[in-house]
Amino acid sequence: MNKKEFRAFFKAVPKAEIHLHIEAVPTIKTIKALYKKCNGKEMTDAEIKDLFTYDDLNGFIQAFIKIQGMYTEVSDFNLVFDDLEKYLKDNGICYAEVFFAPTAFLKKGFQYPDMLAVFEKRIAQIKAKQGITIKLLMDVSRTFGCENAMNNYNLLKQYPSEDVIGIGLGGAESKGPAKEYAPVYEQAIKDGYKVVAHAGEDVGPESIWDAINYLHVQRVGHGITAIQDEKLMEDCVKTQLPYEVCITSNTFTKKIVQKAKDHPIRAFFDKGMMVTVNTDDPVFFKTDLLEEYYICHKDLKFSMDEIKTLVKNCWNSTYLSDKEKKEWCKEVDEAFKA
Repeated sequence: MNKKEFRAFFKAVPKAEIHLHIEAVPTIKTIKALYKKCNGKEMTDAEIKDLFTYDDLNGFIQAFIKIQGMYTEVSDFNLVFDDLEKYLKDNGICYAEVFFAPTAFLKKGFQYPDMLAVFEKRIAQIKAKQGITIKLLMDVSRTFGCENAMNNYNLLKQYPSEDVIGIGLGGAESKGPAKEYAPVYEQAIKDGYKVVAHAGEDVGPESIWDAINYLHVQRVGHGITAIQDEKLMEDCVKTQLPYEVCITSNTFTKKIVQKAKDHPIRAFFDKGMMVTVNTDDPVFFKTDLLEEYYICHKDLKFSMDEIKTLVKNCWNSTYLSDKEKKEWCKEVDEAFKA
């Protein structure tokens, strides 16, 4: 099956995505609009090129923060949700659990309840118009320390919403060891929120162990350095702890993987680990979910039956009810039969 045929077929397969940052969905057109509104002038091609020029995870994070700095008012999030809606529709994604990182916006003076009001309104509109369900995970952020992360979590708790189901821990992994954020996670778990964390993306398997042992995560974001620890992989096979794998993103950072064909998702899958396929930051890494699955097929030699398993893995790793998971997996089976 060539790429065009694969994308056409696979778009019709009902999919979930569980590792996607909302701030990394805006198109170049939206970024230019935000820049012009913020700076009163057009963004040049040279500035666009400079913004998207980086060669490691920390460089990417700085670009991520620069774009957040272009927002001038809460209503700017409407542009982001326009792009998110199109991205989900174009990729045949029926359900998404999406990260949002409030810290930079709070530091700019945005009020969390105002942001939340926009999020809830747009999520409801997308559900009504497209039939797509979106749930949010607050990235409490390891970039600004534990006190800041706890402050973010307290806002989530103070202004509860059925659209915000839990917390994540993104940011510079090497500068914010997971175990430092145990107090935030302990409180979130106590309060009944879902908990996930980026780990093993830019740091060795010890980071994943810390996320498991100190944060008691229900999913691991990335987790590619688990390939360096046989015991960790065996443990994750037993527990079926889901891994939110982002192939192009991991290849870009080049910390562990230089080429897509060498990505450990193949080894993880063959061992029986619960791996899922996601994009992380589509605009930054010039990819989409259809492309990530095609990479699995073309470069990592996943058969179509194995790809169907990957799709169902993602549904089964969501925070949907068991009944909903079964119903969606049944629709995946029917789509592949068709």
